[in-house]
Amino acid sequence: MLNINNLTFSYPRRREPVIKDFTLRIKEGGIYGLLGPNGAGKSTLLYLISGLLTPKSGQVDFKGVDTRRRLPETLSDIFIVPEELTLPPIKLESYVKMNAPFYPRFSADDLHRHLATFEVGDIAQYKLSTLSMGQKKKIFMSFALACNTSLLLMDEPTNGLDIPGKAAFRRFIASSASDDRIIIISTHQVRDIDRILDHVIIMDDHHLLLNEPINTITEKLAFLNTNDRSLIERALVAQPGLGNAQIIIPNDGSYDTEVNLESLFELATTRRELLSQIFTPQESNL
Repeated sequence: MLNINNLTFSYPRRREPVIKDFTLRIKEGGIYGLLGPNGAGKSTLLYLISGLLTPKSGQVDFKGVDTRRRLPETLSDIFIVPEELTLPPIKLESYVKMNAPFYPRFSADDLHRHLATFEVGDIAQYKLSTLSMGQKKKIFMSFALACNTSLLLMDEPTNGLDIPGKAAFRRFIASSASDDRIIIISTHQVRDIDRILDHVIIMDDHHLLLNEPINTITEKLAFLNTNDRSLIERALVAQPGLGNAQIIIPNDGSYDTEVNLESLFELATTRRELLSQIFTPQESNL
């Protein structure tokens, strides 16, 4: 569904490219976590995918169409939720009336269902510009999902949400996943999304470090919280904690564990060659 081929992009007056010869393949729907350190180009990548930025070289093909062409039928099937957003001084009803026609699969019923998940309350009487940042995000994300695009890109979506809002976000996203929809979430708040992901993408220093489904990761790696010194000594990475350590060890089939994204990210960024040996690139990924 989404092919990124040898993508390179630089901002004006910046000598080094933010993204260089970057390639990524996504063939099926699901919820993808996009992780990387500050400056790795995650936000830039989302804007390049959406067609809002034009690469210096390479291209992004979504359903076989180069997104830089910005064809109406392509744009109407992609929605991007930026980290920071500004909503106009109009009420939600007017906002929907103005913007929903650009998205042929928009559903008012879905919008109200998503707003209910976020427990936004009666916001119909308020102008969107007067709402808090958290309320704006909940409303905008509800509209984004109600557009039912095949590709939904979200940049730090949980920033500005309170603890109940983050819990609602997880329910909101999990209930919207499908085999024919790609949801890519770029975030540093890994604990907000770790249990809803189908797939993990990690990038750093222009490179794709990992692009694997969760089930493949847990088949090959076990994520443990332990004080067993023998396990800690043979860990691929170990993060000390209060009394115990969070570790990753090779999975010999004895363990059924959940992915710890913080530990996985440390493994990806500190032991790249080892990670490459564990996850041999496959045609479906690279």
